Amino acid sequence: MGQFLGEFEQLILLALLRLGEDAYGVSIRAEIEQRTGRDVSIGSVYTTLERMERKGYVRSAIGQPTPERGGRRKKYYHLAAGGQAALSHTLRAVRSMTEGLAPELVE
Repeated sequence: MGQFLGEFEQLILLALLRLGEDAYGVSIRAEIEQRTGRDVSIGSVYTTLERMERKGYVRSAIGQPTPERGGRRKKYYHLAAGGQAALSHTLRAVRSMTEGLAPELVE
């Protein structure tokens, strides 16, 4: 039996998949806000990423310094194998729970 993810963890991991190599805190937050209309604090994004990294769901790497950031580096995030497995497990469970419900509930 796999690990189930919470709603916000699912959104974070889905944003990582959508953003690919450009997944860092601010871009993850923007992706979630744009696609869901949900206001998201940057602190909650980083807290969730750190927790998921400890669980082995996410990996991080420090990028090169950029002039537009005053020479500071960005921390990029990538989906790890454990995160892929947990996300797949959770999404299968959600699909199973919504199967056969009225279309207006699942669209």
